[in-house]
Amino acid sequence: MNTLTIKSWCKPQGAEKSIPMGDLHFHVNDSDHLRLEAAEESLQKSHEREVMIDADMEHMELITPAECGSLSDLQFRVYLSKGDERGQFHLVGHRESDGSLVYTNSVMIDQLG
Repeated sequence: MNTLTIKSWCKPQGAEKSIPMGDLHFHVNDSDHLRLEAAEESLQKSHEREVMIDADMEHMELITPAECGSLSDLQFRVYLSKGDERGQFHLVGHRESDGSLVYTNSVMIDQLG
């Protein structure tokens, strides 16, 4: 299991720019890691732009910044970096309090080890 602490952002509905929120802390379990790797391989073969994978919120031990609160419909957005075609992912969801888009900075899938 990998423990990650990543910068997070919030984009309220109708806003032009995202607002930094602080660190979002979570675990990527072995099952999710395998699904991320499979998504990367699939994107490399299919030349699709991205794929969304539902996150297993029950096992990820998610800790959000205080101003964020609870998230709903949390997913991993998997895509390939331009140039070297390496897989990257970030978490994407919505704040339960107001439906604002919340997301993290990206992480290379091969850094999960």
